[in-house]
Formats: sequence, C-alpha cells, structure tokens
Amino acid sequence: MSISRRLLGLACASADTLIEIDAGGCVVMAIGAGPASGIDPGTDWIGRPLIDLFDKASGAVVTQALAGLQPGVRAAPLDIVVTCGPHQIRRARLRTFCLPEIAPAVSCALIYDGAPFSLAQPRTPPMLDAEGLINRVQQALREGRSSEDVALAFVDIPGLIPGKDEQHQRAEARIEAALQSASVDGASAARLTPKRFAVLRNPEDDASTLADQVRDAGAAEGLEIQPTASQAGVDAGLAPGLVMRVLRVALKACIESGDTAPPDQVFADNLRTTLQEAERFTAIVRNGDFALHFQPIVDLTSGEIHHLEALARFGDESPAGTVSLAEDLGLIDKFDLAVVEKALKQMRRPGFTHLKVAVNISGASLSNDTYIQALLNLTKPHPEVRARLLVEVTETESVGDLVAANRRLGTLREAGIMVCLDDFGVGAASFEYLQSLSVDIVKIDGSFIRDVVDNARTRTLLGHLVGLCHSLKVSTIAEMIETEEQANAVRALGIDMGQGYLFGRPSAEPVMPVPVTATPVGRRQGEVSGWG
Repeated sequence: MSISRRLLGLACASADTLIEIDAGGCVVMAIGAGPASGIDPGTDWIGRPLIDLFDKASGAVVTQALAGLQPGVRAAPLDIVVTCGPHQIRRARLRTFCLPEIAPAVSCALIYDGAPFSLAQPRTPPMLDAEGLINRVQQALREGRSSEDVALAFVDIPGLIPGKDEQHQRAEARIEAALQSASVDGASAARLTPKRFAVLRNPEDDASTLADQVRDAGAAEGLEIQPTASQAGVDAGLAPGLVMRVLRVALKACIESGDTAPPDQVFADNLRTTLQEAERFTAIVRNGDFALHFQPIVDLTSGEIHHLEALARFGDESPAGTVSLAEDLGLIDKFDLAVVEKALKQMRRPGFTHLKVAVNISGASLSNDTYIQALLNLTKPHPEVRARLLVEVTETESVGDLVAANRRLGTLREAGIMVCLDDFGVGAASFEYLQSLSVDIVKIDGSFIRDVVDNARTRTLLGHLVGLCHSLKVSTIAEMIETEEQANAVRALGIDMGQGYLFGRPSAEPVMPVPVTATPVGRRQGEVSGWG
C-alpha cells in the first residue's frame, strides 16, 4: 500500500507528527515536527519502540490502549507526555487508528500541547480534558461510588496567561500539580478552558481551601493570582444510563459560559435542565410531536428534482439545537426512526407514490444493529418503498467502529436503500469515512460552496474531490446553493446535484417546482426522475 494511501485517514488530522508503528510497536515511519528543536522524528525515532518516546506513565497508558485497538475502530485520544531529551518534556495528545488494510500496523497522530518545559518543574499526570474527566467520573461510579458521592470543584484563574513566558509556564505547572493533588485520586483534574479548571472531589471537600492552594502555587513562582473556586454535586436524580450524557452537556455549558455566571451554578442548572429536556424530547418522539419539511435536491444537468430531503421541525425551536441535544443524550436513534416512520407515511400518500425522499441518520445510530433492523421492519410491509428511500449519515464523528458501521450500511444497500455521506469536508476524518464506508452519494458541505465563485483554491479542491468520487462511482451533491453563479460554478466542476434556496426552501408541501430556467425542454417541471 502506498504511503499516500496509508496516511489518507490522517491527512486532514491537523497533527504535528504522523507516525506508523509495526506489529511489535516500533516506529517504521515518522513525518512532521519534533517535540523540541534538534529532534527530527524522521531520523531520530525510526526503529525505536513507540512507548520509549514518552514518560513512564504515558508509556503504560499507550501500551494498554494499543493492546485493545481493533482494525477499523477509532480509539479515544490519549493525553500523554513526550520526552524531549534528558531534561525536558512536552505534553501532547495521541490519536491511534488501525486501518484494516495495513493491520496489524498502527497509524498515530501527535498533536503537541504547549511548549516544552524543564523536568525541574513539578511532575504531575497530564491534565485531562472534559471528556477525560467524564471518564474518571464513570470509573468512580463503576468502582462503587454513587452519583451522590461525586462532586466537581471549578477553579477560575483570571491572572493566568498560558505560555506567556517562562514564569507563567512554571506557575502553570505548579498550579496543575496542586489541582491534581487535590483530586480524589491525584490524577482527576481537567482543563476546561485556558483559565478554567475542574477537579473531581468528594462532596465534603472545601472549595475555598483549593483556591488557597492554587494561589500559593502561583506565588511560589512569583505570580500574583486571585483564583475563585466553587463546587457542585453531580447527583440530580438521574437515571443511571443518563448520568454520563447529562454530565457531558453540563460540562460543555461550563466551557462555553465564559465569565457570564459562576461555573458551579452553570453546571448545576444545566444538570437539572438537561434532565428535563431529556424527558421532554422522549415525549416528543413518543407522541410524534414534530413536523417534516421537504427541500428539493435538483439534477444540475437536467434541472429536474432528483429527490427531496426530509427535515425535522419543532415549532419555533431550533432543529439543529434539539437534534444536537438528542445526540448528546443518546436519544437520537429513536428519533431517527420516528422521522423515517413519518416520511414513509408521506411517501405512501395518494399522489406521492413515486416520491423519493432522503432521511437523516446520526452516526450514533450506527453503533449497533437496532436502528438498521428497525428500519427494515418499517419498510417490510411495503418493500417497494426501499428503492425510493435514501439515508444521509450525519454526525460521522460519533461513528466509532467503522468496519461494523460499514457492514450495517451494507445491509441497507443490499435491501435497495441508498446511502449518502453528509457534510463531507467538515472535520478531520472525512476522507477516512469515504475510504471506510461504502456509500452511493457524497454531499459536499455548504462551507465550500459559499466562495466557490470567487475562490480558485476552493474550485481546485472541489474539482479533485469530484474526480475522486466519480472514480469511486459515487455521485455528488453541493448544498447551500443560493445563486445562479454558484449553480453554474458547481455544474462546471462536474458536481451531479444541487440543494439550496435557489431551487427551493424547505416546506411542508413535498412537491416543489424547480426554477423554470433550469427546466429542459421536453420535461415536465417538477417531475421526479430516477436515482440514476
């Protein structure tokens, strides 16, 4: 396999260093920047065991992660420490992925965090991020703690300027050491933002004492800071299956709130309201209290409607926000099925029996066979409708096991249901998904279409993408087309279909006309053509 093929899944990863290791864990290829000046991965790391590049604690974590890595499965990122010589270290994040074609070899991406610093500073476990902190809470619950016995302390440090100079770097290291030391196990402190931290604590611990410890850590390096600390419990009457998901939403709110409110208040309020929203959304799905609006996708050559996309609407609420919350709470699979059920009813209405419709499916719904089997059961009484149904896979970042996801999508395709990869080009893994998932159509994200008329680089990129898709016998859709100039530009690039306000806005009425100027002579305006 060529080097470009092997690195396809990492080409857009925005990594500092790309590494490949063999079955024995030794580095056989390294491309990119070293962790410090004077280190060239392409020469200095080749032939060395991967774990030798890290400190002892990180090496143990990486060894354990590699032992559990399965071909085609995206592993969770690891926060590790890279050694930069006898007296320096540097924090980094390691991502690993085993492409089935090169197994048991493993591809790795290193993203450095901050500047190298001296080992003379306090040595502490790497700071967690929000997801790592959630995993620690989950581990604590598995080890016998109840959610009532878990609390999070939040520390804001307005005077800390990460990476400003050596003094701030030294103070930062001491502060992190103090926060880790104050956590329940010495390794459960997380950095939520550059100046906001969260620490897993016992509910009876004193938050003010923690603020004093952080202030003293800064003073030890001559940095005067005035940290504030507060604490909130995790328990909010949650069902066990929702604890982690609701916690994730609440921490996200703490990250995004900035200085608008005390973090403990933001956290507690979001725990409560998120639980209420989960119960409300469950009722919406159960009762079918949402509507479908339909937007046309047009064949750019003939000007005819190719098919319609079914889009959920929740009254005056933002559909994106509601669906995003459902994904965060693990409720999206039931909603995805409710959308299909409502779309199928529309497709069986008199006068619409030739209508072709695309429905969205979150990547999270591909995590097991439940959605696939339920969809097939819904279409079983009317199997002919499968040829008029397309599923658009959204939120692909939530797809973990790509091999299993591809098998499930293959089951749909074998039944006659077409598959589209939505939002292509957004996120680092788009090409990895195109490589790993067998699909019929790729929908190019609208962010590329906005400047396609004026940006030659965008046109060049899209031209190569279209060529790649056509070589794989995959059709293409450009979304968010709003002007004739954009339509002409994407048509000239060879993109097959278009979607956007130029051709029609989403509407509760599914049959929508295309612009008269785009309708070829001899064809009935609004006629629905075949998939081909």
